[in-house]
Amino acid sequence: MRALKQSLDFYLDASVHVALSVVALIDITARFFNLGQDEHLSYFMFFATIVCYNFIKYGIEARKYFFVSNSYHRYIQVFSFIAGIFGAYHAYFLEREVWITLVLLTVLIGLYALPVLPHARNLRNLGILKVLMVAFVWAGVTVILPVVSSGLPLGWDIQVEAGQRMIVILVLMIPFEIRDMFIDQPALKTLPQRLGVRGSRWLGILLSVIFVLATFFKDAYTATELYSKIIFAVLLVLVMWLTREKQSEYFASFWVELTPLVWWAILLILGQLI
Repeated sequence: MRALKQSLDFYLDASVHVALSVVALIDITARFFNLGQDEHLSYFMFFATIVCYNFIKYGIEARKYFFVSNSYHRYIQVFSFIAGIFGAYHAYFLEREVWITLVLLTVLIGLYALPVLPHARNLRNLGILKVLMVAFVWAGVTVILPVVSSGLPLGWDIQVEAGQRMIVILVLMIPFEIRDMFIDQPALKTLPQRLGVRGSRWLGILLSVIFVLATFFKDAYTATELYSKIIFAVLLVLVMWLTREKQSEYFASFWVELTPLVWWAILLILGQLI
């Protein structure tokens, strides 16, 4: 049992779970818009997510961003290095347009993680702006990148989908914000610090409804897409309902981050039924 828990902890701490969610959201976009499956992009983003998330979580606390003192973190660092090698291989096959988009998103990630000026704060420490930045980057990675990779223009429906994806990420960040509200500095003015736990949960429910309604602003959408989003929105509302200040150890890090994979599974099932 202890070995199972240690394996699960490493799976979560090394950002494999969140990387799978990224790949699931990329595939959801591909299915919504009938895009060609770019396996190199999916593999690249899987490994790149591991590297980026682990750098943000552990690297910025390390000496000169690379020298970690914790032995457990060193294992994660080695794992990230191996992931980076595999990611570099798949990066070789990406189109130039994808690279341009990646550079822009990487700049935003850098602004999020690193201070631009000495003694200045990074965007990670700017409360609401941090949340919006994370949502924007996730929308860029999981919606814009696969569309650019397929050579399609960023038309109206793509823009609506990107907006919906931002809403999803905003909702999914609320349990994390509530979990961390007592360790976040008051100056951050995070959502729970501004709205309280109850207000933040109700905001998440409202955003879940807006997420579904935004589908009707698209010029074209399938019944499979609409039904999957309705079911997923119900799941988001359930997450908001279950979110508390004192959470179980794996509520946010496992169950909340599992929801994109559940959405992906729902879409696959509906695709067979409808």
